[in-house]
Amino acid sequence: MLQSAVMTRPITATFSRWICAAILLAILVTSATVGTPLARADEQRWGFGSGLGFTAGTVNDTAFTLAFSGDYYLDRNFSVGPLMQISPMGDLFQVSFAGVGRYYFRFNHGINLVPFTGIGLIHADLDRGAGPGRIDRNDTSWYIPIGASLEYQASHNLALTSTLIVNLHDINLSPSLPENDTTSVALLFGFRYGP
Repeated sequence: MLQSAVMTRPITATFSRWICAAILLAILVTSATVGTPLARADEQRWGFGSGLGFTAGTVNDTAFTLAFSGDYYLDRNFSVGPLMQISPMGDLFQVSFAGVGRYYFRFNHGINLVPFTGIGLIHADLDRGAGPGRIDRNDTSWYIPIGASLEYQASHNLALTSTLIVNLHDINLSPSLPENDTTSVALLFGFRYGP
């Protein structure tokens, strides 16, 4: 048992380094794209968003969550891009990456309804307690986010968002936790920048 706990720690550290590298790369690509002067406004195809809130139903109950997304607009009403959710606090470190497609229903008075879904991976690392009853387990699973954002278009390129996401996955931390974690629900508030 001790050998198993010792062997999982380097994997988690390596996974964390990859996450940090991916975040840095996404920030560099987004800032380079957004800062590029464009000949025409309709040529800009990249956007990004961010949010913070809570995820309920994780293996460690409710967790604080940050979300980051990128969007490549195929047209004004449809975009594809990455979605990352990270819960970095407390006993649980959980991170998910997915490729997501979004469709924008644009209504009067600057209100947008944006349903989305995608597929990717989720990794959970639970480190709780001390002594013989200590839990130090992690697992990686497939991941399907299904959700919708309600947006208020504050300006031409900036929208304020509230997002509800149902996360489907299959996290198994046995034998430490007998039950599998198959769903969680995230409620996030943030912004989206787009063309």
